[in-house]
Parts: sequence; structure tokens; C-alpha cells
Amino acid sequence: MISITEIQKVFKGRITLNEPLARYTTFRIGGDADYFVEPVDAEDTLNIVKYVNRQSIPYYVMGNGSNILISDEGIRGIVINLDTSCNYLKHEGDNIIAGAGVKMARFVDFCIQKSYAGVEMLAGIPASIGGALVMNAGCYGGEASDYVKEVKVIKEETVLSLKKEECGFRYRNSDLKGTVVLEGKFSLPSGNKEELMARRKELILQRNEAQPVELPNAGCIFKNPKDNKAAILIQECGLKGKIFGGAMVSDKHANFIVNRGNATANDVTELIKIIKNTVHEKTGINLEMEVKLVGFKGAAI
Repeated sequence: MISITEIQKVFKGRITLNEPLARYTTFRIGGDADYFVEPVDAEDTLNIVKYVNRQSIPYYVMGNGSNILISDEGIRGIVINLDTSCNYLKHEGDNIIAGAGVKMARFVDFCIQKSYAGVEMLAGIPASIGGALVMNAGCYGGEASDYVKEVKVIKEETVLSLKKEECGFRYRNSDLKGTVVLEGKFSLPSGNKEELMARRKELILQRNEAQPVELPNAGCIFKNPKDNKAAILIQECGLKGKIFGGAMVSDKHANFIVNRGNATANDVTELIKIIKNTVHEKTGINLEMEVKLVGFKGAAI
């Protein structure tokens, strides 16, 4: 049992017990966290990470809650939320510094207002900077890592500034897993503010037309296989609109599963199994998950 009294000796932020996590995810699905902590700054974040490491307590860092599916049983141990401690944007010289808790849309708007280009296509990604960097989120030909210069992280019990080449960025992945991302430093090319705003608006409208933004979802469920599109494979297998419990394969974009209002994590995982098995049987292709499963026990899907 974790001692709240002991944590409070080293931690200044807020601690809540049995916190429902569905409200923190874009899927609106998930059980409770044993302990939910909100550090007040980077030092507070470092202190809580040191504490859980030394006590061998499992922990999970939650960003904007997109691109994840939390189990119906929730998450054991401590969930660390960085919305308060890492929610800042700075313009220093030719660089933009964004805290891990900053939402992507806010980051993009900040860059555009400073007449910096290169990230306008990312505005529609419902992620925080920290989560976007860890997953190297992307869309419309751009990725979160494109203009990264450095990433500040907690690794084990030390704060480090990693150069871009040390982060191992690749398609929807990076070597930042296992660290706690605190901030990213970006070096962006200059652009015309009005043109960037127009392009951002155009891409948001395009996204809203193509994706089921009206229903809770976690983004694309599967990575695109080489030389293929997961959505096209799923659609061609006749799975658009497929329902299991409260979960449904979107009839707007087949690589999205939507929560119709009462979906459980089990509904989603069962639907994922149906999709994977059907696509493999009909095409021979094994779809690889893009959405991460959190808090699940046993074998992976």
C-alpha cells in the first residue's frame, strides 16, 4: 500500500485516490487509477518519479489521453498527469519551447502567431506535446519530430536534454518510451502567418470531413502496413460499421473505432480482434496496433 503521507513529504502537487480515467481519455473509456498525481512543476515531477522508482511502484504518465485504450480495470500504481507542471510555451531566439502538457492545437497556433511554419498540418491531432513526441504522431505528411531540436526528459532519476538524433524517431514510434518527457525544443522555418492560418483551417476542415470527430475515439487504431492503408484494407473486408457492444468500426473512416456512448475496453478489444483476424484471413496482412493498450493483463491482442 502506498503511503500518502510519505508521498507528501517529497511531493507538492495534488493526489487523488481511485480517480476515474475515462474522463481523461479521448475514447472516454477506462477504469480507475489507484493514485492520480498532478505535479506543480518539473522539480515536483522529478521528485515523484524518484519516489516511485525507489519504492518500485508502477507508474504511467498520461498526456491528453489520445492514442490509448485503458482497461476496464484501470491502472494499478500511480498515474502522473503533466497538464499543470508542463503547460507552457516559450519563444526563445529562433526556437519554440513547448512543455509536455501543451495540447498540439495550442502549440500549432502559437507557432503560426510567431510566423513559424512546418507544424500547421498537426493542428488536428488530439495529443499533448509529450505524447506526440513519444509516439512521433503525424498526419498529412508531417510528424511531430520533423522540427525537433532537443527533448528534455527524465530518464531513471536524471533530467537530460536529448538531441534529435538521440531520440530514435521513426514511424509512430521513438526511443523516448521509458522516459518522462518534460518539454520539446523546436527549430522551425519562417512562414507567412495568413497563409499558415488558411492552410491550418483547410486541413482541420479536411480532417473533420474524413474522420469521426463527432464521437469519442482514440485516433487510428492500426499503423498503415507498407504500401497499404489500414482503412482501405478494413473497408474492403466489409467491416465498416461493424459493431461489438458499444464499440463500432466508424462508417466514416474504417481505421477508427468509435465509442457509441457506452463502450467498454473489452468491447473495443474484441472488435480489434475481429478486424485483425478478418483482414489476415482475407489478405494475409497482419495489422499492427497504433493505439496503445494500458492496464491490460495477459497476452497482447
